[in-house]
Amino acid sequence: MITAIVLIDCATDSIPEVAEALANLSGVSEVYSVAGHVDLIAMVRVREFDEIAQVIAGGISKVPGVLNTESHIAFRAYSRHDLEEAFAIGLGATTD
Repeated sequence: MITAIVLIDCATDSIPEVAEALANLSGVSEVYSVAGHVDLIAMVRVREFDEIAQVIAGGISKVPGVLNTESHIAFRAYSRHDLEEAFAIGLGATTD
C-alpha cells in the first residue's frame, strides 16, 4: 500500500463541501479539517504508484474550491499502536 499525505488550501467559504467531495474520491481514505497553514489534509492510499497521480492530479486538484495542494509520499509508517502489538506478541522481547 502506498500512502500520500496531501496538504490542501481551499476557498475558506467552501471547506466543508470540499472536504466532503474529497472524502468521496476513490483512493482518498480520510480527510481532516485542520488548524495551521493549510485548510485540509487528505490521506491517499493506493496499491500502485501510478494511481497517486490519478487521485491527486486527476481528482483532488480538480475539485471545485481546491486552490493548491502539496503532496508527501510516505516511505514507512510508525505508530504506537503497531509497536504495542509487536511487543504483545513477543517481538523484541528478550529471554533470560
